[in-house]
Amino acid sequence: MDTVQKVALVTGSGKRRVGNVVAEALAERGFNIVLHYNHSVQEAEQTALRLRAYGVDAAALQADVGDEGQVSRLFAQAIERFGRLDVLVTAAAVWTPKPLDETTADDVRRQFDINALGTFLCCQQAGRIMAKQPEGGLIVTIGDWATARPYAGYAAYFPSKGAIPTITRVFAVELAQWNHNIRVNSILPGPVMLPDDLSQAEVAGAVAGTLLKRPGKPENVAQAVLFFLDCDYTTGVCLPVDGGRTIAEGR
Repeated sequence: MDTVQKVALVTGSGKRRVGNVVAEALAERGFNIVLHYNHSVQEAEQTALRLRAYGVDAAALQADVGDEGQVSRLFAQAIERFGRLDVLVTAAAVWTPKPLDETTADDVRRQFDINALGTFLCCQQAGRIMAKQPEGGLIVTIGDWATARPYAGYAAYFPSKGAIPTITRVFAVELAQWNHNIRVNSILPGPVMLPDDLSQAEVAGAVAGTLLKRPGKPENVAQAVLFFLDCDYTTGVCLPVDGGRTIAEGR
C-alpha cells in the first residue's frame, strides 16, 4: 500500500519570515507544502522551487486572509492540488507601530482583519477539511508573548494578537466535536525575528528583557511546531517561545 504524503499549509510563508522557516522545516519532514502569500509572489515562487529540492511538492497560492472569499478560494485550491490537509500554521500577520493618539479605526480594523479574523477564517476552513479525514489534523496558530505584557506603540496590534489564544482554545473545543483527532495549539513567540527597522537600542532592550539574554531565531518557532506535531496529546495549549521574556522581571 502506498504511503499517503501529508500536506501542510503555512500562511504568510512566501518571503523570508517565520512562516517561511516553518514551511521549510515541514518540507524537511516530508510534507507537501502550500505556501501562502498576499503580495510576495516572486519570493513565494522562489521558496516553492527551493522546497522541491527536499523531494516534496510545493505550491505558492495567493490570498488576503482577511477576506472570507479569498480564504475559501485558497483552501479550495490547496485541496484541488493536493487532495488533503494535515497541518495548518497561521503565520500571516501585520505588525505596524503607531502612537496611540494617531491610531485610527481603520488601523485597528486592518490589524484585526489580518491577525485575528484571518486566523479565525483559516482555522475554520482547515477544520472543515480535517473533519472529513479519519486522521484529523493539526492547527498551530501564531500569537505573541507580549499580549500578556504589552508595551507602548502598538495599540492596534496587541488587541488583534491578544485574540489568538482565545481563538485557539475555541477551535480546540469546537473542532474536537467534529473529529476528535483534530488538535489546535498556539505558539507565542518572543524576539525570534526582530524587524530590520528596529534601532540597536530597541533590539538590545528586547534581548535584555529575556531570561536567556540572547535573541531567538525563527527556527525556534519551527521546532515548537514540530513538537506539537510529534506530541499528539496536546490541544488547546498556548506555548511561549520567548526566552523567558513573559516572566522576566522588568521590560
